[in-house]
Amino acid sequence: MEPKIREQAALLECLLPRLMRRLFAIESDHAASELSLAQLRLCGILQSGPRTISHLGEELNLSPSAITQMADRLEKSGMVERVPEQEDRRVKHLRLTPCGTEMMRSRKEKRIRRAALALERLPSDMRGPVMDALQALLEASQPDDVESSESLAG
Repeated sequence: MEPKIREQAALLECLLPRLMRRLFAIESDHAASELSLAQLRLCGILQSGPRTISHLGEELNLSPSAITQMADRLEKSGMVERVPEQEDRRVKHLRLTPCGTEMMRSRKEKRIRRAALALERLPSDMRGPVMDALQALLEASQPDDVESSESLAG
C-alpha cells in the first residue's frame, strides 16, 4: 500500500465516524435515545416489514436468544409486537408498532434535516461532487468476495 493511500485511509477512518456522529446522533429527548444501537438496528430492519426471530438473527448476526431478549425489551417499551404468521400460527413475526414506526420515521426525518443543513452550508457547486465521491467510495468499499462473484456473473 502506498504511503499516500495509507495516510488518506487513516484520515478517512478518523473523519467518517465524526461525520456520522455529527449528522446522525440522536438527541437525548428523542424516544430512540433510550434504545441500544442493536435495538435501533433491529427496528431499522423491521421498517421494511415483519421478520421472524431467526431471520433477524441472521440479518444482525446475533443468536436467536439475543434477538429474543431484545424483542422482549422492545415489546415492553411498546416499539414492537409479535404477530402470528397466517399460514402457521405457531410461527411468530416481530413487527414495529405504530409507536415504533413513528419513532423510526421521526428519527429518519431529523437525520435528513441535519444532513440537509450540512449540505446547504456547502457551496452548491460542491454538493454534486461530494455526493458522487461518497457513492464512489461506497462502491469501492464492497468486500472482495462480492466483487469477484459479480465479475463471474457478468
